[in-house]
Amino acid sequence: MKNKGKKAIYISVAELAKILGISRIAVFNKIKKGQIQAEKIGRSYAISMEHVNEIISGSSSGVLTEEKKEDIKKAVEKVVKEYGETLKLLGRE
Repeated sequence: MKNKGKKAIYISVAELAKILGISRIAVFNKIKKGQIQAEKIGRSYAISMEHVNEIISGSSSGVLTEEKKEDIKKAVEKVVKEYGETLKLLGRE
């Protein structure tokens, strides 16, 4: 990572999990999937604060933004409208 003479600041998986309000395992899974960029140092992972800020601000693809939430809500409403009866029947099984 290029940091133009500045010392990069890193946090641990546990610290990121606490910030995001998810488990450490969830953070490890996101690292494995490539949703969170991390550097492996020995047996541990370190996440740069620069990337953490991207995650928190929502510019990272793994973060659910308000716009994405609205898209999901519209999609769910469309599915329920078109397949409501079928979903009810499946729910009884």
